[in-house]
Amino acid sequence: MNLYLGIDIGSISINTALLDESMEVTEEHYTWCYGKPFYVLYDVLKGIIKNHKFDNIVKYAFTGTGGELAVKLLGGSFVNEVVGQSASVIKMYPGTRSIIEMGGEDSKLIILETKESRSLLKDFAMNSMCAAGTGSFLDQQAKRIGVSIVKEFGELALKSVNPPRIAGRCSVFAKTDMIHLQQIATPVHDIVAGLCFAVARNFKSNLAMGKKIEKPVVFQGGVAANAGVVRAFKEILNLSGNDLIIPVYHASMGAIGSVFHVSDNAIEGIPFKGIDNLGKYLQSDRSDGESPGPLPEPNTSYNKIVVFNPVPGKKTPVSLGLDIGSLSTNVVLIDDDDNVVARRYLPTAGRPLKALRKGLSEIYGEAGKYVEVKAAGSTGSGRYLTGDFIGADIIRNEITAQATAAIACDPAVDTIFEIGGQDSKYIGIENSVVTDFEMNKV
Repeated sequence: MNLYLGIDIGSISINTALLDESMEVTEEHYTWCYGKPFYVLYDVLKGIIKNHKFDNIVKYAFTGTGGELAVKLLGGSFVNEVVGQSASVIKMYPGTRSIIEMGGEDSKLIILETKESRSLLKDFAMNSMCAAGTGSFLDQQAKRIGVSIVKEFGELALKSVNPPRIAGRCSVFAKTDMIHLQQIATPVHDIVAGLCFAVARNFKSNLAMGKKIEKPVVFQGGVAANAGVVRAFKEILNLSGNDLIIPVYHASMGAIGSVFHVSDNAIEGIPFKGIDNLGKYLQSDRSDGESPGPLPEPNTSYNKIVVFNPVPGKKTPVSLGLDIGSLSTNVVLIDDDDNVVARRYLPTAGRPLKALRKGLSEIYGEAGKYVEVKAAGSTGSGRYLTGDFIGADIIRNEITAQATAAIACDPAVDTIFEIGGQDSKYIGIENSVVTDFEMNKV
């Protein structure tokens, strides 16, 4: 039996579809490529050819960001992504008026029209170079808050009743909004839902740009598996019932459509060369330039030693300091001579109170029976939430806290550069007094 193979080489995954002579899908595979698409492609092709015999596959069609290079190395036919995505919908879901396609790095809006009982591609729009508002955007934010994009993300989003507004045009702005929400103890399911709605709004404003997204709409690409984003599109675009269709093979519609296109148009393509050529390509040195050598070891040093000698039977008076940032939570105990008694650096991971409790628990276990906390202060973007949580004596902004610490270490300091997970600062000091400072805006 003759078989037709379609392969969509994307930024995140390799999607393959095998079709029989009746143009029915017999196999579909979604394989993560982890930044090495052609290594994964080699293994995928090796497995398919082994299971189905080389001679049984009569046509190879490639699409996606790596499609053209694959054709040069392997043969077959290259099909433009928009054409491939459209061809699958036109044949499998006739009557569709709009296609939303969202993958790892890009998204597309495709408008179809009907002429003489045939559906045709009328118009399309794609996102810019920035991947904000795509699958990678969601994946990145999910990792930040410790939620599995595959298992938890979509289901969590469905629990939210009033999703908060989060910026979707830029992943950096989105991260800023998320941090602010986390620092005021917004539930994780609300933040996750806010991200889903941010993606849907970003798509509507950036790609539709006034175009009418007519019903019925097919939503495909890897992100179509995310129930939270499906819900967001339904609400943002006012879709209900059969207005929004999620294809059975939603992740591989480009691969399937590429086969439809070469078959319907009798495109022969380049004879398939086998996978040996791809193997040689992967083993060759493909670098066009020389790589620089390793960076030299720095001459500076940083004292990480905790100076504390507990006195048996006596508790040392200490002060507790907290710095709750976007990336890390820092907890420190210092004595009256400014010696560090205990300290912890922990990832905030989107849960500042949880990180704080862990840090406090750890330093208590280490030094609790030897010390007595006489004062406490907090700083960082989460200073108010955590300050209230522990009953801090003082809550200070980051500029003041950074400058006070630097001056205590070296009274002659005149310049401070501080770069953290989400913001950076310059502080100018004269005679142990802050005279100037700048912070990044957002």
